[in-house]
Amino acid sequence: MTFDLAPLTGDRTERYRQLSAQAAALVAGESDRIANAANLSALLYHSLPEVNWAGFYFYDGRELVVGPFQGKPACVRIALGKGVCGTAAQTRSTQLVPDVHAFPGHIACDGDTRSEIVIPLVHAGELIGVLDLDSPQPARFDETDRQGLEAVAEIFVHSLTAR
Repeated sequence: MTFDLAPLTGDRTERYRQLSAQAAALVAGESDRIANAANLSALLYHSLPEVNWAGFYFYDGRELVVGPFQGKPACVRIALGKGVCGTAAQTRSTQLVPDVHAFPGHIACDGDTRSEIVIPLVHAGELIGVLDLDSPQPARFDETDRQGLEAVAEIFVHSLTAR
């Protein structure tokens, strides 16, 4: 089966609605987290402008471990509470960071990254991991991105139990 990425059109809110529909179609009927994370990473990386990393870190019960992603090689393990990803995982709240250099304890996996958004992945009160997107542009992500990417993250979390 091939999956052609349709160009996203309209305003940013509409483009995220279309992106969510594409994400739902990609994971439909599949509950394997690695397969779904791999496809969603590729979808986000190739659909969103000014993104230099898109991917997942999974919680192994102690720390975050890198999962499927698109972009340069990444940090393999991140402790809870460390960096943007570890903070999102520990607080279970989306971290929207306009300037990573101003974020206390930022972990620089890619020196080109200037802004970041990390969405925690939680199901039935349990931490699964995080969805992480980086950009070389300062203040690349905003409230529209937060809402759109949280919707994609929810599609991923729901896919894990959809069978």
